[in-house]
Amino acid sequence: MHDRARRIGGTRSAAVPLDTSRGRAVGVVRPVGLPLLAFLVLPVMVNACVFDRPDNVPWFAARRDPSGLAPDPATTPEAVIQVYAARAVKWRGAFAVHSWVVVKPSAARRYSRYEVLGFGVANGAPAMRIDRTGPDNYWFGARPALVLDRRGPDCDMLIAKIRDAVANYPYPHEYRAWPGPNSNTFTAYIGRSVPELGLALPANAIGKDFLPGGAVFANAPSGTGLQLSLFGIAGVLVALREGIEFNFLGLTIGFEFGSPALKLPGVGRLGLSS
Repeated sequence: MHDRARRIGGTRSAAVPLDTSRGRAVGVVRPVGLPLLAFLVLPVMVNACVFDRPDNVPWFAARRDPSGLAPDPATTPEAVIQVYAARAVKWRGAFAVHSWVVVKPSAARRYSRYEVLGFGVANGAPAMRIDRTGPDNYWFGARPALVLDRRGPDCDMLIAKIRDAVANYPYPHEYRAWPGPNSNTFTAYIGRSVPELGLALPANAIGKDFLPGGAVFANAPSGTGLQLSLFGIAGVLVALREGIEFNFLGLTIGFEFGSPALKLPGVGRLGLSS
């Protein structure tokens, strides 16, 4: 009886071999997946707790006055090109920034501001807005930061190219906060269309990696490298200006080499001044 039981047990064991492949896969994914999840989620959670946002007033009542970052055109005869980014409205500011482009040709007495907005698009308003407000105004309570600041006679030629890119932007009536097209998709499009700008957008400019027309490969917005992107949801970017960036679900982690800095989701850039 005992011999028969051992034979049956031995036969059963041989007939149904243990599947160890799943265990090996889990063993590989776990040490890789958990740190990746931590890099993606933890910075956003910390940023949501500490980032400065005037939420004590309704968004429509938050300050939108000039920040003083744009030079006075009355005393600045030279041509000016600036790109700004400010924390998005309300809770979205924990994840992303809103960006826009301003230009002033030589001797011009006023700026032109180009940006894409989602407000009112569902009711028929265009996503592309020109001169909606001043060049450097607070973005519903958030002080803008200068992403790019160029001045001089060579800027007039670049301004003409920027205006051509604005006219050719493929989504003037479309807006989707995630993964795009949104305000950062537009600003990145301007950068790719005018690579002489060397425009490197912040890592938390969600939507910058959404490539128009469903493209998979493109130049980096700075024009100094290349990127692969699957509908702005996942991809990789390698460029002299931006460094290396990995995009997952629109969140970016990476490292900048020129002025060493770590790029984290929600937080943006942490490192030396660029």
